[in-house]
Amino acid sequence: MRTLIVGGSGFVGSHLTPFLVEKGFDVTVMARRPDSGSLFPSAVKTLAADATKPGPWQEEILNFDLLINLAGVSVFKRWDDAYKKLLRDTRILTTRYLVEAIPSDAARKITLINTSGAGIYGATGDEELSESTPPGSDFLSHLARDWESAAYKAEEKGVRVLTTRFGIILGRGGGALTQMVLPFKFFAGGPIGNGRQWVPWMHVRDLCRAELFLIEHENIRGPVNFSAPFPVRNVELGKAIGKAIGRPSFMPAPSFMIKLVLGEFGSVILEGQRAIPKVLLDNGFIFEFPNIDEALKDLL
Repeated sequence: MRTLIVGGSGFVGSHLTPFLVEKGFDVTVMARRPDSGSLFPSAVKTLAADATKPGPWQEEILNFDLLINLAGVSVFKRWDDAYKKLLRDTRILTTRYLVEAIPSDAARKITLINTSGAGIYGATGDEELSESTPPGSDFLSHLARDWESAAYKAEEKGVRVLTTRFGIILGRGGGALTQMVLPFKFFAGGPIGNGRQWVPWMHVRDLCRAELFLIEHENIRGPVNFSAPFPVRNVELGKAIGKAIGRPSFMPAPSFMIKLVLGEFGSVILEGQRAIPKVLLDNGFIFEFPNIDEALKDLL
């Protein structure tokens, strides 16, 4: 299957691309940097372009059967007005121009798997969140809702659209786990705030397997929670990290400090979401790493 991964040079793309190549996919990675091809196996082709702007790259969309959009700058940073605009532009503009480039009279089936986030649900306390749960009302909720809306416009062209609502993706070589582990190495790890907020997480290998599962199961459409079946509270995540690397996990990061350092984003990570992967489970997907202890033992 001829596959284009937009934003494929990032953390998730660096795992997903070789996984799909190993499964026999003909993969092209689209990224801003022309040298991104050096990150991948020789079988991977590259397309250097800025997807937040229309351009000649849109003509290349005609050549692909599967479009996986991973583009978007990280939310794990202090937000100001300029960065919040960058969060929106790198997600919504990329998706908009990608959908615009899809031919409306394509003679073949096209699938678009567009990334979204578990943050779409907002602050919901202990409520279990399935794909049918309505969006929240904060900045991340509106961002994810608009991001998904831009992707679903492709359905008007006969495209099968899925929006994968990522929790925190855990893997080697970067991503959130690298930042989480660092304070534990200096014996300063522990819960954030009161530690009771839920953390939707997923092992990056299960993410890759779930992407393949969605590709192969053409009956699945719409939103799909990309999180393990057993979310954990933040304090439990801290204990699991400490156990995996042999470090204590009793040094809390006070709420006021998190908000002082991270601003509005600090308030977001003090809330969390108890997202459940109902669509994946109902369709028979089996997680290789359903529990946090198993996942961290493998990764750390």
